[in-house]
Amino acid sequence: MLILQLVSHLLPIFALIVCSLAAEDLYKVLGLDKSASDRDLKKAYRTLSKKYHPDKASGDQSKFVEVTEAYEALSDPTTRKIYDQYGHDGLANHKRGGGAQQHDPFDLFSKFFGGGGHFGGGGGGLRRGPDLEVRLFVPLRDFYTGKETEFTIEKQLICEKCEGTGSADGQVETCNKCAGHGMVIQKHMLAPGIFQQVQRTCDSCGGQGKTIKHKCPQCGGTKVVRGPITLTASIERGVPKGHRIVFESEADEHPDHVAGNLFAYVMEGEPKIHEDEAHRTDGAFFRRKDNDLYWKEVLSLREAWMGGWTRNLTHLDGHTVQLSRKRGQVVQPGQVDSIPGQGMPLYHEGHVHEHDHDSEEFGKLYVEYTVVLPDQMGSGMEKEFWALWEKWRTKIGIDLQKDSGRPLHIVPPRDEL
Repeated sequence: MLILQLVSHLLPIFALIVCSLAAEDLYKVLGLDKSASDRDLKKAYRTLSKKYHPDKASGDQSKFVEVTEAYEALSDPTTRKIYDQYGHDGLANHKRGGGAQQHDPFDLFSKFFGGGGHFGGGGGGLRRGPDLEVRLFVPLRDFYTGKETEFTIEKQLICEKCEGTGSADGQVETCNKCAGHGMVIQKHMLAPGIFQQVQRTCDSCGGQGKTIKHKCPQCGGTKVVRGPITLTASIERGVPKGHRIVFESEADEHPDHVAGNLFAYVMEGEPKIHEDEAHRTDGAFFRRKDNDLYWKEVLSLREAWMGGWTRNLTHLDGHTVQLSRKRGQVVQPGQVDSIPGQGMPLYHEGHVHEHDHDSEEFGKLYVEYTVVLPDQMGSGMEKEFWALWEKWRTKIGIDLQKDSGRPLHIVPPRDEL
């Protein structure tokens, strides 16, 4: 009986220890360590809460709640000290003792960003800033092979020095002129005893409802600065020109609203012969039209007339495509060959192929032949060729004048009388 009573008392403690061991470290949830400052905590929460917000396409509600609870515990000096000393079980005991209250994670998000709890929708929703558009110019090879490419843009960022308050000392006061409403009422007398009331933006606080005595030296009290950020765009195989990649909440930042989306449009860059040597293939460039590729191959007169040649064309991803003619096969100037399966990978409905290269669908490769004639001929060569042409012309040659079907021009006899 005594053993059972002892076990019954130890079970809750054992369960608490197991739970504390199973729970993930709060610092790791925010991607930080114990040396993190308050500014580090705010920055990490700002980034992760936007990333996992359930109203976003890439959101995760459980992660969002986890990040919010971690920030709540660590942003308060009292609960952070308890957690550093006693861990999760210490926080649990503190909550049971009434030292902490449960908060809606969306309420914290709302207060932190200065709006409602959810994106988009309705009057109580969190305001969104404007979207941004950029154009990424990449070589045709990246469209064919697919690639992750980094790019840097300059945009509006929340000032880190004042943490988006605009104040050098962190002190923000309510505007005396508008009493924090951001708007003032002005009366205009239209006639004796007749007045008109007009609501206007407060010129003292600029409609913010707050005033700052000591402005941040870095942002000048505007709460934001301009600076560069680097992002990575994933270009999938075969995407069309002008394909749009969406970076959620990566537009201009401001503490009073959630950043809009950044839209990156992938464009094909113009090849530069002397700068893009790495993107050249066999001394020329492929051209693309929709799902097909185009290539110009240069032949000498002998190759075009006599045949008996083979060329290995290096494709955009390095594999070779063989071009050839047997001896005696003639290639006409401007003749075009169509090679199935050697064009662009087909991009289906905006998702990546889950199968290997061999099972993918491809467009066609069109090869246009250009025949180059010699600039001049030596006298000996000219005589030999002329004799050869005359020999075969008399045997199997065709009179183009007769073959054309046109009436022959007959000169009438002259009357000498």
